[in-house]
Amino acid sequence: MNKAITDGVVLQPPSFSQGLNVWARGDGTAGFDTYQGTATAAYVPADLDFSGCLEIQKTDATQKLRYMGETPLLPGCYLRITAKIKAMSGPLSTVRIAGWAGGSGGGHVSGLNETGNSVSLSAYGEIVEVSAIVGSGQRTGVDMVWGRAPLFGHFGLDLTGPNGGVVRIDDIEIADITSAFHRDMISVVDVRDYGAVGDGVTDDHGAFVAADQAADGRKIFVPSGTFRVGSSLTLNERIEFEGKLSMDAGDILSLVKDYDLPKYIDAFGGDEELAFRKAFQALLNNVDHETLDLGGRRVTISEPLDLQAIEGSRTSFAQRRVIRNGQLYVTDGAAWDVDVTTSAATYSTSSDDRLTSVTNVANIKVGSLVQGTGVGREVYVREVNVGAAEVRLSGPLYDAVGRQTFGFQRFKYVLDFSGFDLFSQLVLLDLEILCRGFASGIMMPRSGVANTIKNCFITRPKDRALTSIGSGCQGMFIEGCQFITNEGGANAQTRTSIAMNANANDLKIRNNRASQFRHFAILGGQNYVISGNHVFQGDSNRDGARLAGFVFTRTNVNHTFTANYVDNCHVEWTNEATASPDNSGGFSFSALSITNNVFLCSDVAPWFSFVVIKPYGTGHTLRGFTMTGNMFRSTKGTIDRVERINATFATLNLAAVRDVLVNGNMFLNVVTGSENPITLDHTQSNHASTWFVPFAGRFPFGGRAQRVSCVMNRSKIKSVANVNQFTAPWVTPERGTNGDVVEVAWEKEVSGTVTITARMDD
Repeated sequence: MNKAITDGVVLQPPSFSQGLNVWARGDGTAGFDTYQGTATAAYVPADLDFSGCLEIQKTDATQKLRYMGETPLLPGCYLRITAKIKAMSGPLSTVRIAGWAGGSGGGHVSGLNETGNSVSLSAYGEIVEVSAIVGSGQRTGVDMVWGRAPLFGHFGLDLTGPNGGVVRIDDIEIADITSAFHRDMISVVDVRDYGAVGDGVTDDHGAFVAADQAADGRKIFVPSGTFRVGSSLTLNERIEFEGKLSMDAGDILSLVKDYDLPKYIDAFGGDEELAFRKAFQALLNNVDHETLDLGGRRVTISEPLDLQAIEGSRTSFAQRRVIRNGQLYVTDGAAWDVDVTTSAATYSTSSDDRLTSVTNVANIKVGSLVQGTGVGREVYVREVNVGAAEVRLSGPLYDAVGRQTFGFQRFKYVLDFSGFDLFSQLVLLDLEILCRGFASGIMMPRSGVANTIKNCFITRPKDRALTSIGSGCQGMFIEGCQFITNEGGANAQTRTSIAMNANANDLKIRNNRASQFRHFAILGGQNYVISGNHVFQGDSNRDGARLAGFVFTRTNVNHTFTANYVDNCHVEWTNEATASPDNSGGFSFSALSITNNVFLCSDVAPWFSFVVIKPYGTGHTLRGFTMTGNMFRSTKGTIDRVERINATFATLNLAAVRDVLVNGNMFLNVVTGSENPITLDHTQSNHASTWFVPFAGRFPFGGRAQRVSCVMNRSKIKSVANVNQFTAPWVTPERGTNGDVVEVAWEKEVSGTVTITARMDD
């Protein structure tokens, strides 16, 4: 390295023949006298030893000679200052190279050694050469170690010793000698020195291994060229790529100390998609790699990433692995086209997760969405057994017994883990999957535990953002993510994209945001914590249809639904994920807690409700339901009530309801607010022995007044003769057409006011 050559940096000061006005008697900074016109100094054009030189009589204790120009000090460069001098007469002096360190703004950088070693002149006419090296590093041979603060220097020499002597000085030389320190400073091992050819054909695998072994803490350097590596390669030292590698798809590149996506992009000549594939291979095949950091890079993806096929050697993996910090950017192409096929098949409740006797079974792809009569939402193909002509499903079908033709749609996903039988402890962190309306987002493995998607953006998925085709969602964490629609301008009822589904248990769905999908989440498991999410699905239509944001597809859910913001959508509770939708025992619709949420709607039909139960079979009831502390608000119109039963297939047996608590909610622009228990005052102005107290549909879901827990007099109870009566009444619940009237019977005809508390659950 020589900056004078490579970068055109001027280091050499002018010769004395060009004038002495740039040579100072002081530090070289402005304000010091120069040697121009000085009586004790002169330029000598002809000397027996020097072609031209400066003659000086020493008059100062330390006679300084400094070039007033600013000689640049570049990071990593080392300069050698050299001077030749001889004594002519008088006392003999001592000479040394010296300088002045200048920093930012032209100020002096103090505290540095600014002189070289001193050399004594011992004889008249004897030429003595002095030199010193200045640089930033504390390295052997460096006389003046200046660190990084100095930006320039004023260089020359000092004369010390007795005054009166006369010396002659040849032109001072300043040269870049960084090359003398090059090997130790750069510390590289060139693979060419170990036999690498770089012609794209010769197998350079052995040369890379040898260079890695020889490096011993130094960096490996790959110069320009294409270096063919014919088998898997592990490099333990750091590496720098000017050229690129060529490897077969199944061969693994492990960069132990340089494991991040930008380095893999360098390794494969800027091919981002290939680099991601190779980095993922290494992530699963090297114990030194726990996290694949994309380095904040945008990676262009042209086709679905079948991650099991990319890895190639295994179908299960159960160690923590993280992919983080970057963007996957989809480009359009035929590779994203949805595969569509139809096949006749038979379904039976005795094998409720199977289709049997499937025609053209080889044409059906794992991960396909199943469609047909009696098929619930988000049922997928989990496995295909071609030999047995069977298809295993992600869940049961509610009403598909017999033989029919089913449709199968295979969406294409940017990150597709469906080839893994099992993948656990996967973490996707701080990623944006920019689907751009061309692709779907993530397909989970067929099984797995404790996978996590955190702080990710899945932006504009064509069909699905996150899909589970089996139990790969077991115990999954979905936290702090944004699901951004590709259908923002469409009416709610015409949208087809869905943000996510799950089939297994124990999910944590927290603090996410989702906009204008057909549904946010179709959830088929139990024991979910759903909290802090903001889901909005409205459109610009007045009295527009509003679809479910959250769909629970089984009866006994054990879900906690709290602190969510549900905007222009609703919670729908069904039992579509069962092969026998009629209730034959068990808990029926039970164990759901909806607490402290904000529910908002606008421009909706009056019959819209925020919580909807939709039984797919008969005989169901409600056994364990809590709805407290919520705020329900309708803007630009009112709604009739916040909860209802969708009786498309069947209704609930409201006479068998148990363990329902609904209170402490706020109802704004809601015609009928609901409570259980309900306490109200009833005033009987005319005298009667039987009072009928109506609860007027105020029980949740239009429930019945099954039990009266309290009747208390609020006024004097008086007979027709205006005499106070002190007898207690008896009550008969479940009167009236809807069973929401309580009959209060007295011994005689009376009037007055009572407070009565009734419940819809027994």
